[in-house]
Amino acid sequence: MNIYDNPKLKIDSKKEVNGTVGWKSPSNIALIKYWGKYGNQLPLNPSISFTLSQAYTQTTIEYKQKKKDNGKIDLDFYFEGKLKPDFARRINKYFKNLKEIFPFITQLKLEIHSDNSFPHSSGIASSASSMSSLALSLCSIERNIFDTEISTKEFFEKASFIARLGSGSACRSVYPKAALWGHTEKIPESSNYFAIPVKKHLHDNFRKFHDDILIVSKNAKSKSSSDGHAIMSSHRFKDGRILQANKRLYFLLNALKSGDFETFGEIVENEAFTLHGLMMSSSPAYVLMEPNTLNIINQIKTFRKNTKIPAFFSLDAGPNVHLLYPDAYSIQVQKFIDDNLVRFCKDGDYIKDYMGTGPKELDF
Repeated sequence: MNIYDNPKLKIDSKKEVNGTVGWKSPSNIALIKYWGKYGNQLPLNPSISFTLSQAYTQTTIEYKQKKKDNGKIDLDFYFEGKLKPDFARRINKYFKNLKEIFPFITQLKLEIHSDNSFPHSSGIASSASSMSSLALSLCSIERNIFDTEISTKEFFEKASFIARLGSGSACRSVYPKAALWGHTEKIPESSNYFAIPVKKHLHDNFRKFHDDILIVSKNAKSKSSSDGHAIMSSHRFKDGRILQANKRLYFLLNALKSGDFETFGEIVENEAFTLHGLMMSSSPAYVLMEPNTLNIINQIKTFRKNTKIPAFFSLDAGPNVHLLYPDAYSIQVQKFIDDNLVRFCKDGDYIKDYMGTGPKELDF
């Protein structure tokens, strides 16, 4: 039983319902990594992330009431303009798990269009942006059909809950600047069931942060994050990792509040290595980093040592490198990227990204 189950959300058969909704929702970069889950998409440890801006998914859903409700999900899914039956099957499975929350979903014919601003499945948390934009769109359909009266806070909290059921990290993408997912005693309102915004906990040093994503590879990962989470449930270091993540979260929150770049960077970089270390010590073990991942990391370390500029790296579950730094140093860091790092990027490509203002609803 989910807290949002609502059997009353059925469309009156006498009513004619159709429309279009859509959301542009960003990816995020986890500072404390979520890796491993239990139950129905609940995290083994709390995580915190910066919400991005330029790495996003844009999703639109055209919906029309079917002549007869046959109890089945009826949808077509288009990714970057092409019909994708494989993606449609995944979305269909996800929607089936939402039938108690959105019982009207079987009464509608859905046509979903989704586009990414970055390579799919390359380790830029595409599921975070795609599932959050999808969850927000479903909540908008409910609001449009039933004139649901809930506060903005309640709307995004529900969207976060729904997004979590599709992809854990997606629940953090519905909030601007930074978000926390997973219960921690340090923040009483935190929850395992949805993320919460933590912008108010950020020192001015961390309110204008860049995250340039250096594209080492545009290929799909050899192992999905879902598989990685599943392996983590029986990982030999599982218990130690949970303790480690909670301890690091405590110190990272203090650093974010006090504006402490040094502690922030040390924790964030260690978390990146921890994530990939857990993959490499899994059974079966696997490696997602590539030679140019390490080349970029070494260049960043040397640059920081020589210039004293607080520029740090992070990694998601893939080979691409996130370069995090304050806006005040953007000119120096951009020159460093162009002069030293672009040569390690696939086709010289990277995404100039930064902390964003969160999802945006599309007008129709």
